[in-house]
Amino acid sequence: MTAIRHWSIDRIVPGLAGAVVLLSLVLVLVFSPWWLLLTALVAANLVLFGVVGWCPMTLLLQRLGVPRTGSPATERTS
Repeated sequence: MTAIRHWSIDRIVPGLAGAVVLLSLVLVLVFSPWWLLLTALVAANLVLFGVVGWCPMTLLLQRLGVPRTGSPATERTS
């Protein structure tokens, strides 16, 4: 649990995007193919994050006080 406290924006954004993509795939299988639009939105945000370095989630995480990048000492917790 303490390791999560040291996560950075650069680590949280792709992890959260992966979770939302998996959720949208489940919603496609259970409810409707229209949920693929959520997958497309997540993909667009990941491209934006990769090219520009920010997306709407990064703005929210910065306001919550999450650091942009973690230091190597906090990244490796064995």
